[in-house]
Amino acid sequence: MSKRAISDLLNGEAEQRPAQKQRLECEEPAKITHRLQYPSLNNSPRPPLFQHPNQLISFSYSSSHHQEFTNVALKYFVDPPPSADLSFRYESWIKRPESRGRLDSLLSACLRDEVKMDLSRAGIVSWRGVVTKILTAPYEERDGWELNVMSVNGTIYLEEHLSEEKLKEKEDMAPRQRLQSYYGYAFESYCTSSTPEPSRHPKGWGGDINTNVQWCSVVKTKLGDNRMIIGGEVDCVRGNKYTGQPDTFVELKTSMAIRGASDEARFEKKLLKFYFQSFLLGVPEILVGFRTPAGIITTIQSFKTIQIPRLVRGKPGAWDPNICLDWGTRFIAFLKSLLNDTDAEGVHERHEKQQRVWRVVFTPKSGVEVFLLDRDDLEEVRNGEERVGFLPKSYWDEVTRDGRSSEPAPLKATTTEAKPVEVPSGWKI
Repeated sequence: MSKRAISDLLNGEAEQRPAQKQRLECEEPAKITHRLQYPSLNNSPRPPLFQHPNQLISFSYSSSHHQEFTNVALKYFVDPPPSADLSFRYESWIKRPESRGRLDSLLSACLRDEVKMDLSRAGIVSWRGVVTKILTAPYEERDGWELNVMSVNGTIYLEEHLSEEKLKEKEDMAPRQRLQSYYGYAFESYCTSSTPEPSRHPKGWGGDINTNVQWCSVVKTKLGDNRMIIGGEVDCVRGNKYTGQPDTFVELKTSMAIRGASDEARFEKKLLKFYFQSFLLGVPEILVGFRTPAGIITTIQSFKTIQIPRLVRGKPGAWDPNICLDWGTRFIAFLKSLLNDTDAEGVHERHEKQQRVWRVVFTPKSGVEVFLLDRDDLEEVRNGEERVGFLPKSYWDEVTRDGRSSEPAPLKATTTEAKPVEVPSGWKI
């Protein structure tokens, strides 16, 4: 299959398979692949400004993973006991089955009155985990990923693409890997309570773990010129009063105890994802429980999110948040330019174009490739569900009714030189 370079894209050119024989009318057109190359890690660019996240709405998932717009699943931080055993009550763990990375509950939140106005101006809608993958891609050396992308009314929606094979692989964890996965949830139980003034278990245990239960925050923020609506799970809040904003949010993490220089280097590399996961939702504090290989907590340390880049700055092989943010704006501009370029071809009506789904494939140390899905690919994405592309049909009908889909807001390609926005000083990199 012929590849299309980004320079060709910007020049409006397109490569297709050589026409060696007459194409039948029923044939699918040849796929065109668009490429965005990996960024250089040698120079720190001038970063785009990032607007402090502001919470629009929150919601809970029940023990059966039913979404409700309440704070019933909100947890409050409590000090964990010393030498906590992270394997405690492992046999009682109710683990939610792995599922496709659907946006459905986030989109339900977007249709609420508290969010509708910001949705009409948003350039990006996605989960925090997806945006974290995008921003940390310059330093990802092992794990590739795939996204499905749609543009409706000028808003780009991104969901993680997980094939049935990938879902099965994630579900069928080896026993040791499964136990280590449990350690993180156990630490959360030791550190949280359902009430501001908890009645604690003698061992400091906050309750058996059901990963169906979650509390999520939906925030609006801005990266350069790109308005974004991002949703993500929040572990707990500090203090005895929830303020309705991210200023008291706490992210809970576990990591192996640091025993030498190599352990320290591995931990500093992990801090990249820790940092952006919290940065994107406006979480000001990350509490890390350092554990032994057997799952016993030895040390607990709190990190201020905005100070984390300073901890690694200047060290050999250190990551640079400026490179990540600059890459993020380039990635978004690339998608916008691609969609604008396609729209300019005038091959189909606009309503039909908005039903198109694109696949983004990231390869570590290489970059991303983007191509339009064909009919067979779309069937896999829909997975037998009532959807337009990967969006629930009910959501699609709501956001495209009254003829709005025929004249969506134009997609404006941004440059890496973002216009200044009003940002609290603590959130400037």
